[in-house]
Amino acid sequence: MKIKTVLKVFAMFACLAVATPAMAFDLAKTVSGAVKVTQAVTLTDEQMAQYVREYVDWMDKNNKVCDSKSPYTIRLNKLTKGFKSVEGIPLNFKVYYVKDVNAFACADGSVRVFSSLMDIMSDEELLGVIGHELGHVAHKDSKESFRRALLTSALKDGLTAKGGKAAALTNSQLGELGEALIHASYSQSQERAADDYGYDFLKKSGKNPWAMSYSFQKLKKMEEEAGAKPSNGLQQLFSTHPDLDERITRMQSRAEKDGIKKPNTAKK
Repeated sequence: MKIKTVLKVFAMFACLAVATPAMAFDLAKTVSGAVKVTQAVTLTDEQMAQYVREYVDWMDKNNKVCDSKSPYTIRLNKLTKGFKSVEGIPLNFKVYYVKDVNAFACADGSVRVFSSLMDIMSDEELLGVIGHELGHVAHKDSKESFRRALLTSALKDGLTAKGGKAAALTNSQLGELGEALIHASYSQSQERAADDYGYDFLKKSGKNPWAMSYSFQKLKKMEEEAGAKPSNGLQQLFSTHPDLDERITRMQSRAEKDGIKKPNTAKK
């Protein structure tokens, strides 16, 4: 289980799929395109929505999705019961049965949680992760991150379009898009705003918002377990995002001010 991967959860959850798909990228396919990048910048909202759907569908096809009878699916469905939408964006949840420890959420409201992440997190910690990332979806951070990744990776050589409909991406383009998303990040103000949205969302949904603090405590513990010499990935993550102690304190202070008791911390 890779500590580096665990600690990327919050930085890359906005449609940042880091699982290696079960089917390798078809690098033999060529990247097609006749329209220049300057024209690609004018992607419409509908074209963007099409690309997001295409990417999520591709990930669902290339990773093992737990069926409705899986303990992972049952657990996630129980945790997210009542999570219908954020700011008018309908939500849908699935679990990937993969060894990678991570998860991702997309601008279209698709949330994918990896089984190995569920193995190491309590219910409260998972709810904190989900709540935070739904904040990025609600604030359109996910949408803009996806747009930037498209224009700097998959569509860097242009795209073809007929009648205003965006061209389908090839496997190699989807692979390039995934790589760009892995290296995407949010500003400190965006992260704090997502923290606050997650807190409010969980509270309104009848969940205990102490989950936000618990999730950051988990990440802090994983950071400490990484040792005195963290990888370059860890250094990059913790130098560009709000300090975990600060985030823990902020969320704890909100819960205490609201008079909310700490939940029972049953692991699963």
